[in-house]
Amino acid sequence: MRVAVTGANGHVGGNLVRALLAAGHAVRVLVHHRAEALDGLAVERLRGDVDSPAALRELFAGVDVAYHLAAQVSVDGDHGGRVQRVNVEGTRNVADAALAAGVRRLVHMSSVHAFVTAPGRPITEASPRAEGPGHAAYDRSKAAGEEQVRQAIARGLDAVILNPTGVLGREDFRPSRMGRFFLLLYRRRLPALVEGGFDWVDVRDVAAAALAAAERGRTGENYLLSGSYATVPELAALAARVTGVPAPRLTTPRWLARASAPAALLAARALRQDPLFTPEAVLTLGAEPRVSHAKATAELGYAPRPLADTVGDVYRSFRDRGVIPRAAPLMLTAEGLAAP
Repeated sequence: MRVAVTGANGHVGGNLVRALLAAGHAVRVLVHHRAEALDGLAVERLRGDVDSPAALRELFAGVDVAYHLAAQVSVDGDHGGRVQRVNVEGTRNVADAALAAGVRRLVHMSSVHAFVTAPGRPITEASPRAEGPGHAAYDRSKAAGEEQVRQAIARGLDAVILNPTGVLGREDFRPSRMGRFFLLLYRRRLPALVEGGFDWVDVRDVAAAALAAAERGRTGENYLLSGSYATVPELAALAARVTGVPAPRLTTPRWLARASAPAALLAARALRQDPLFTPEAVLTLGAEPRVSHAKATAELGYAPRPLADTVGDVYRSFRDRGVIPRAAPLMLTAEGLAAP
């Protein structure tokens, strides 16, 4: 089958392309400027981005299934309008181009951030969306991007929407924010942790769900792709058991992290750095979401793997690529590693 992927150089995208190739599909990707996650892969590459209707027409020509993963991830505002432009206007461009090209199905990768999160409130596909000024720019953009897809569905597009939680795992080339978290832990460059937690899912399980959604998902439906809830200290403890590198002893209370985060963000921007714990990130960790994947399990056969396996494979992937020393001793399987 002929498939097209936007955002193929991202963490989820790189893993999805590998899964598609392993399944025997012919893959065409849209590359904006970087493509290290695709090195050595037998894919057809087109240069362009989701701002360009012409590039999208070329991408989707003769394609059976399209996967839209391109997004501007942000935990510190709208980035001068780029979050809105990519996640909302870019998604509209993708949906319009897929409909015009006669693509059989579009799988749109949204996020759990499209939903309202509140402590103690379970999240399902029926939960309210993050709409209005009271929500972070990224959250609003993911909810609005879904609405662009639904408008195209009303005009005849066959599309399915996926909502993963916090993605961890292999083939994290840039690396992602959480990839940097694990590297900082390994290199003992993280002086303190932050109180709070999130739901974490393995990137390979997200990729597998995307393939299943292309074949078995119901048109217009959302599917939450959650894994296991763990606090930041619990993640760090799992990492320490995998690597043998002690986790930081200090955990900053949320109130203190929230109070100091704005100053830390300003300092990081002045140094042209990307901080882990921005004000938005601290608020997200405080929401402590409990996310149900019952619908994805029932309809897509979705079965997330243990978090301990994922953390072990994060470091194995880093070691295999030489990001950490190739001789680094690691406990790489879940044997002896209980979930936090």
